[in-house]
Amino acid sequence: MTDQILQTITAVVVSIAFCLLYFAGSNFLLDKIIYLPLGTRNQRESVRSSIRPWLFLAPALLLLGVYLLYPLIETFRLSFYDSTDSNFVGLANYRWVFVDQNFLITIRNNFMWLLVVPTMATIFGLIVAVLADRVWWGNFAKSMVFMPMAISFVGASVIWKFVYDYRGPGSEQIGIINAIVTGMGFDPQAWVTVPFWNNFFLMVILIWIQTGFAMVILSAALRGVPTETIEAARIDGASELQIFFEIMVPQVMSTILVVWTTITITVLKVFDIVMAMTGGQWDTSVLANLMYDWMFRGGGDYGRSSTLAMVLMFAVIPVMAFNIRRFRTEEAQR
Repeated sequence: MTDQILQTITAVVVSIAFCLLYFAGSNFLLDKIIYLPLGTRNQRESVRSSIRPWLFLAPALLLLGVYLLYPLIETFRLSFYDSTDSNFVGLANYRWVFVDQNFLITIRNNFMWLLVVPTMATIFGLIVAVLADRVWWGNFAKSMVFMPMAISFVGASVIWKFVYDYRGPGSEQIGIINAIVTGMGFDPQAWVTVPFWNNFFLMVILIWIQTGFAMVILSAALRGVPTETIEAARIDGASELQIFFEIMVPQVMSTILVVWTTITITVLKVFDIVMAMTGGQWDTSVLANLMYDWMFRGGGDYGRSSTLAMVLMFAVIPVMAFNIRRFRTEEAQR
């Protein structure tokens, strides 16, 4: 334990020292190299000002190139090769994707995750954000709802494993749901093995986590709704539901879309929850799990695992493009 603490402290100190050294050294070299004897001082400062931002961005761009751009290019290349990366197979892997039964089940699961999780997390987050401001213990309620955000996906899965725990017929049930079910006189169930519905039991975990994120963002947006508009609507006889749906929601719609797309991107990359809860068994696999299975189980298949990685990336791109386009539109309107 002591060695780990010392290693962490050393890594932090070395990193800070390197950043300071790079900052001072790059400025020193820039001042020495950019020297125009025939130019004016303003011209030299102009050249330095145009180069300095790129000089400071260089380490980040280098890391992005090495750890993001190169793997992307290499993954795209491998998707056209066989399992051992020795023979070029063209589009065979992409044709396989759309006829493989496991992939089709996975796509169905991903579609359900995309349909249910962002929608429900955003709705619950909006409801909590509105209701919490109406009670004196609202800040405490918000803290409790936000708390799951501090838990890792694996940690949350372990918690919910106890919620769904099944000990077999005749055994004492320690899982909350089965304890309630048996208390009502029904038979306990192995919930995560129930076909089709087990996907929704897993979705509940991510909804539980992401509701806190949606609540915080939407709560801040709701505070920006003019109180004069709300008071005027109440004077005109509008009910609280009319105020909510016809005044509050339209004015925070842009924020709702941002929250929804952010959670959607998280859902597309979901892996930990499924792996920790079911390992992808009982038809619960999603794209990331299927990619992991083809790459790291059964000897590994470079071609098909890379193809699945590219499919996942292609699925994320439209959501990212929509988010960026909307952000630019909002910036242009300001």
